[in-house]
Parts: sequence; C-alpha cells; structure tokens
Amino acid sequence: MITVYDAVGGKLIQRTEPGDFATSVWIDLVNPKEDEDKLIEQALGIEVPTRSEMREIEASNRFYTENGAYYMTSIILHNSSQDVPMTSVVTFILSGSHLVTVRYAEPKAFPVYVARAAKGDADCMTGAGVMIGLFEMLIEREADLIERVQDEVEKIAPLVFGQQGRTSQEHSLGTLLKTVGKEGDVTARAQESAMSLHRLSLFFANAARERKDDPRVLGRIEAANHDILSLMESMRFLSTRTSFLLDATLGMISTEQNQIIKLFSVMAVMLMPPTLVASIYGMNFQHMPELALNWGYPLALVLMFVSGLVPYIYFKRKGWL
Repeated sequence: MITVYDAVGGKLIQRTEPGDFATSVWIDLVNPKEDEDKLIEQALGIEVPTRSEMREIEASNRFYTENGAYYMTSIILHNSSQDVPMTSVVTFILSGSHLVTVRYAEPKAFPVYVARAAKGDADCMTGAGVMIGLFEMLIEREADLIERVQDEVEKIAPLVFGQQGRTSQEHSLGTLLKTVGKEGDVTARAQESAMSLHRLSLFFANAARERKDDPRVLGRIEAANHDILSLMESMRFLSTRTSFLLDATLGMISTEQNQIIKLFSVMAVMLMPPTLVASIYGMNFQHMPELALNWGYPLALVLMFVSGLVPYIYFKRKGWL
C-alpha cells in the first residue's frame, strides 16, 4: 500500500489520490507489492529494497548511498503495548526533498507522528524533517517501553526476595521466573533496536551534512543520538538487573526444593526406628515373650514413640527442622 503525504502550510496532509510524486514530502510503503515498488522507482529514480534485502545484517547493506539517495535500514520495536513486543526492519530512503519509508509492520510511532504533524506540531516541510520527526517518535516509544519494564521489575524484586509475601499462585516463584524471563527478553529486543537506531543516527547525521540540510535538523539528530545513548545506558543497567533477578529466582527455587528434600529426609530418618520396632514385633516367631504379656502392646507403642521422638529432638537442636 502506498500512502503519500504533502507539506501544506506547515502541516502534513495525506493525499486521497497518489497523483504526482514530485511534490510529495513523504511516501510511505506498507507491505508494498512488486508493482508498487516499480511505480516509486520509476517516479523517483531510486531502487526500493526488497524485504529479504532489508533483513540483511551487514552494515554495508543497511546504510549506503546510491544514485544520490541515502538508504538507512533499522530494527524497530512494535506492538510495545503487548506483553511481548516484536521487532521489524524499516528502511528510510532520503532522495532529494523526498522521504520514502518501506516497512512490513505497523508501529504506533508512525500514526502518532502523522497525527502530530497534521496539527502543525512538527517540522515536516522536507523529507529530512519528516524523518527526524519519525526518528524522535521511535525513540520516545522505546523509552516508554523501557519505563514500563522498569516499573515491572520494581514490582518483581521484593516478591523474589520475600520482602512482600507471596500469598497467591500469581506470585509463586515459578510465575515470577516466567515474568522475569519475559522482561529480560523485552529488554534484549529493546537493546537490539536501540543499537540499530544509534547506528542509523550516525549515518543520518553524515547524510544531513552532505546534503546540506537545515542545521536545525542536524541539531535534532545529535540531540536524538544523545537520547539513544542515555536510553542504551538505562537498558544495560536494566539488563544486568533482570539477569540478577533471574539468577536470584532460580536460587530461591533451588533453596525451596532443598528445604522440601531436607524435610522428607529428616522425616524418613525419624520414622526408621519406629518402623524397626514395628517390624520386630510383626514377626511371627513362636517364642516372643512380650506378645503374651498384657503390657506387651503398650510397650511396643511406647518404644516406637520414644524411638521417633529422640531423632526429632536431636534434629531440632541441630537446627535442621
């Protein structure tokens, strides 16, 4: 699908009909078909990368210049409001005053930026201005995600260490282990995206200098790059903390299992003497004098009780119970 935007009166206006691309500021390709790619290529004289080309990880295939157009491909997070955000690649192509974006996902940063630019709250008069606006919005959305993860980790930590009682199945160590693992996975995805955005910002800054774009755009790129570096530092700390909580949760689970095993072991040892007494008096030998006495049965019960009580007192004094 092709969506075309024009800059009119300082606002970003979506066209109802594609028309002539020469006056457009931003051309957004979402899940483009082959004929749509060719249409843009013929209109702007650029090559639109395919989905497989966008997925290549070499820097030379993600950041390059071709026929005067600057190609930048970055990994971004989307569905950040869901339990498990996903990652996808988006390609930004700066060609003259045009920005072409190629994407196969629906990150909320795009419609949020469009709504803001439609009100005139963003610099959208050039392709570079639109790109830095989208770039800033992507960083803002990622920062919101990291803040949510930080809040979740703050809730998990007291539960792991028992500072708040785990009174429900929802707060069991098994559930906490899954939660910590999920937040660690989200953090790892965010780190991957942030690193990719950082590399994009460096290439974008060089492109803005070579293209002699508005100095304000370059200033915003540098400010956004500082935001990314700050965000990456927060994510490194968060990654370390989630790893620590994951190890701590596994340790707590191991400790609880050891306590259970120890309890069963102690109980088995306590029951061994009474079992021995019961086994002796359960033998069917003819000459067992106690069996014929009136106090034989009470004696056996007392022996079993005492033989079980002695190990209990011993273990209690040792602190094993």
